[in-house]
Amino acid sequence: MTTDRARYTVRPGRKSDAAYLVRLQSSVQLQPMTGGQPHPSVGAWVEGLFDGHPTVRPDDFLVVENEATGRPVASLVGLRQDWSLAGVRLPVVQVELVGTAPEHRGNGLTELLFRALHERCAADGVPIQMIEGIPYFYRRLGYDYALANDGAATVPAASLPIAEPDRSGGSTGGLSVRPATRADAEALAGIDRLLGDGPALHCPRDAEVWGYEIAGRQPADIAGRSVAVLTNGTEMRGYLVHGTRLSTTGELMVVAAACQRPADWPEAAAAMQAYLGQVSREHAAAAGQTFTALRLVLVPDHPLARLSPPGVPRRPRGWYVRTGDPVGLLARLRPVLRARWHAANLRWPEPTLIIDLYGRAARFEFTDGELTAVTAVRGTVSPATDPATHAALPPASLLHLALGYRTLPEVLDAWPDCLLRDRLTEHFLGVGFPAVPVQVWPRN
Repeated sequence: MTTDRARYTVRPGRKSDAAYLVRLQSSVQLQPMTGGQPHPSVGAWVEGLFDGHPTVRPDDFLVVENEATGRPVASLVGLRQDWSLAGVRLPVVQVELVGTAPEHRGNGLTELLFRALHERCAADGVPIQMIEGIPYFYRRLGYDYALANDGAATVPAASLPIAEPDRSGGSTGGLSVRPATRADAEALAGIDRLLGDGPALHCPRDAEVWGYEIAGRQPADIAGRSVAVLTNGTEMRGYLVHGTRLSTTGELMVVAAACQRPADWPEAAAAMQAYLGQVSREHAAAAGQTFTALRLVLVPDHPLARLSPPGVPRRPRGWYVRTGDPVGLLARLRPVLRARWHAANLRWPEPTLIIDLYGRAARFEFTDGELTAVTAVRGTVSPATDPATHAALPPASLLHLALGYRTLPEVLDAWPDCLLRDRLTEHFLGVGFPAVPVQVWPRN
C-alpha cells in the first residue's frame, strides 16, 4: 500500500481542537447505528472529555494534523487511570475514540497514532495499555486478548423478582438499593479503596470521579451510566452501575456491581436484581418498549452473575492489552508475588530466578528465599539451552500470567515456546501467577 505520511503530523491535542474532534468522532464512530449521520451521543462524550471530565486534559488526545490545512483528520484519546491488584497500583492508559476521516484513510494514520501513544506511555512509565476494539485489528499493533471481559449469562426479564415499594426509608434493616447522589461520592470512593486491596483486579475511582459519573456528564453522553448504591439503613455497603436506558432489543446493561462484605452477596444480589428489574420496567414504560433481559457485562464468576437466575449463556470476551515494558510490570507486581509465595510458605532456593522473554529477561533477586527485586537484564541467545535460565516465556504469555488471565498450565498448553527448567520452577511460578478475578469497570 502506498502512503504519503509526509503530509501529516502527530501532535498532542489542544483545547482549540474540541469542535473539530467532536465533528470528526461523531461522524466516524457507530455509523451503522445512525445511517451515516453524525452520532450526537459520541459528540457529547467528546465534548465532556474536553470540558468537565475530572481526569482528562486536552493533551491526552493525540491528533493527526493535515499539514496542508492545519486541521485534525485522525485522533485517539488515552484515558489515564490507576488500577489496583492486592493494593498494588498499576498505571493504565485506556485507548478510546480511534478514528480517521474517510478521505484520509489508507495512509497508515492509526499506526502513526499508536506509535506516538506507545512512545508517550514509555516516557511516562505507564506499563499497560488496553482497548476494546475491532476483532483482530489491534493484534497488528502489539495488543493481545489478555484481560477477561463479559461472558456472564443474560438474565430474562421474567426471571427477575418484582420489587415491592420500600416505604420504610431503610429503617427496617436489611440491604436495599437506591439511586446514587453526589453526596454519596466520598463513601463510594471509600468502598473502592477497600476493594482495591482485595484479590481482584479493580479500577478504583476517587470522590471526584464518582461525582462526575453520578451527575457530571451531559445527558446524551454515550459513556454515561446510572449509579445506584447498596445500603443497610444509612450505611453504604456497595454499588451497582447500569445503563441509562434499554437497548433497542429491550435489554438493560449492567457494567459493575460491588459489595463491601463478601458475606453480604446473597442478600445483596437479591436486592440488586429486584432494583434492576424495577428500573428496567420503568424505562420500558417511559419509552414504550418491552423489557426483555438484563445484559450482565460481567465475567461469569462475578458474584452477581453466579447468584442471578439462570440465563442465556454468552461466550466470554476479552479486552486487548499491551505492555511495552514486561519487566517493569513484573517489578510493580513484586509485593504481590512476594506475598503469594510467602502465604504458600515457598522460598526460592537460589539467589536469582531468570525468566527469559526472548530478547530481554527478568532477573528475580531473592534474600533468604524472599523476593527483593526484579530487574531487566539482557536475554540469552538460546534460552532453551542456557543453564542459567529458569524459564522462557513469550512476552504475550507473560502478560496473560501477570494479569491473571491464564494460569501457568493454560499458558503452557497455548504456547509451545513456553519453557521451564524443572518441576520446582513450574510449581514456584504456578503459585506466583494464579488466576485473578476481574472486576474492572474502566474509566471513560
